Amino acid sequence: MLTKQNNKLPILALLLGATCWGIAWYPYRLLNQSGFSGEAATALTYLVALISGIIFLRKNLSIQHNTASSENHWLIWIGITAGWTSIAYTLGVIHGEIVRVLLLFYLAPFWTIFFARLLLNERLGLSGYWVIVLSLSGAMTILWQSNNDFPFPTQFSDWMGLSGGIMFALNNVLIRKDQHHTIEQKSLAIWLGVFLLSFMLTGMTGTLPNLDQIGNETGLILLGLGITIFLLSILLQYGLTHVPANQAIVILLLELFIAAIAAYYLADEQLSAKEWIGGLMVVIASLLSTKIHYETSQA
Repeated sequence: MLTKQNNKLPILALLLGATCWGIAWYPYRLLNQSGFSGEAATALTYLVALISGIIFLRKNLSIQHNTASSENHWLIWIGITAGWTSIAYTLGVIHGEIVRVLLLFYLAPFWTIFFARLLLNERLGLSGYWVIVLSLSGAMTILWQSNNDFPFPTQFSDWMGLSGGIMFALNNVLIRKDQHHTIEQKSLAIWLGVFLLSFMLTGMTGTLPNLDQIGNETGLILLGLGITIFLLSILLQYGLTHVPANQAIVILLLELFIAAIAAYYLADEQLSAKEWIGGLMVVIASLLSTKIHYETSQA
């Protein structure tokens, strides 16, 4: 059980992870420009993460005898949900507008409330609901159209963002639900799940790359991104294991603001005044979310 003081470390881990993921879309776009499909790029980068995990964490990967075999199914579901989350994220940011895709992705607090109530019996206090309202108000501010039409997914990338967010919420809840396995074991399940699912989709879509034609620069991007994913996975598993799911999902919304800034400078995606206002709402909600667990624990 973490003390109030120690609970800041998992929160900081989530904040750092969200910041890094806010710019992770850029190397995936570079890989796509080099001829890699989203599925293939996901498969190769997570293969690097998987190999890194096996090498550096091998002493912590064995399942203890006191862990009931009936609990191992949680690792399978963690791998499956992580697989679709990562593939949907990659396809969305490659083919769509960064901020819009990630906003649809981060409608996940809605789904988290449902999954956390169903699997964890977690309930939000009043402050928690205010944080959710503020974060979603920011998302709606950014997505709102000038013709006053309610924003609805209309493109392939939109649906990738939405479905990825649903699976992301479920994955976060499953990680916290599974208290029978270590952070390293859950991370391995994620890397393996993403690799297998993306590799199968790569084969099904006929987008297998010619590895002999990978240049040095592309190879470095694949290697660097894979190692970064390996490190980020450890950070996020640590944070998600120790932070309530409804709080974690809002902390991770910081990725939206980071992605908006990165998209402006790296992809020349212009931000309007309402997008800046919406992004500020999301950041404020992320900061306020650090008080949710403490306030509700006193109720």
